[in-house]
Amino acid sequence: MRPYNQRMSRTPVSATEMAEGIRAGDRTMLARAITLVESQRADHRQQAQELLTTLLGETGGAQRIGVTGVPGVGKSTFLDSFGMYLVEQGHKVAVLTVDPSSSLTGGSILGDKARMNRLAMSDQAFIRPSPSGTTLGGVARRTRESMLLCEAAGFDVVLVETVGVGQSETVVADMVDFFLVLMLPGAGDELQGIKKGILELADVIAVNKADGDNLGRANSAQADYSSALHYLHAKAELWRPQAISISGMEGNGLEELWLIIQAHRKAMLDGKEFEQNRRDQKRNWMWSQIEERLLESFQNHPRVAAQLAAVEAAIASGSLPPSLAADQLLEAFTKGNS
Repeated sequence: MRPYNQRMSRTPVSATEMAEGIRAGDRTMLARAITLVESQRADHRQQAQELLTTLLGETGGAQRIGVTGVPGVGKSTFLDSFGMYLVEQGHKVAVLTVDPSSSLTGGSILGDKARMNRLAMSDQAFIRPSPSGTTLGGVARRTRESMLLCEAAGFDVVLVETVGVGQSETVVADMVDFFLVLMLPGAGDELQGIKKGILELADVIAVNKADGDNLGRANSAQADYSSALHYLHAKAELWRPQAISISGMEGNGLEELWLIIQAHRKAMLDGKEFEQNRRDQKRNWMWSQIEERLLESFQNHPRVAAQLAAVEAAIASGSLPPSLAADQLLEAFTKGNS
């Protein structure tokens, strides 16, 4: 079986036909388009670029919200409840969930959709699970492109769920307008172990599972996080991050959260920071693509490939310093392109 992100329908569809289907709100066509942009095949990549270029003028209108949190914090349950709340408010909601890929097989569980039963059945929602692969920050390789396709299909809220608090959450924060960090009740020692950078990226920290016996601990954790946020440098001049308590299971606090997200958007728009952030994200997106293509070109270069096994063996035996090995491979690459 071909990898999930490379399977395509046997019936060829042109970029023009795909774009028409997406504009018409055809969710099957949208799913095929995301599969297309996730594919690493050269012919699929070319068609994907044609499709994105065709639809580019119809993108950018959605509210892009990143959601992260430690494993077990209840991201899927929260997204199911929050997504349904937004649908009930008249929004069309797309959820791009990212499941961890195995470092051994590249496989992914892709079970998030099954855990969002109510939202998955809504005609006003679209859920797309994708494997994270080797991408840092717990996002799929083509999450940005997938967001654009969802926007072109008419979804006005796009929620991006990440694997969890990982190595490079800046990747997530750099592609959304609002960054939500979910935390568990009972801060205590956990607060000491949280990476400062994660808190500095958050627009809101939401203590989830604030229900039942957890309610007291959740409120205490909220107070601790609120206090901690006062000592951190805010990432935006016009917005002071805050902490709230919510319950994805019972739906408590979801209205308050949405009002905060709307207040944040208004503050960013009024202060012109929203447009600047979107411009910065596009520039950073370009550079990430350049880095990806350069690495791909480097790894596939015949002169590099011819030396790679021997160089890696020399590093492993201790006869060649890694820095010198890098110089040798880079020299082989640049000479081959001169």
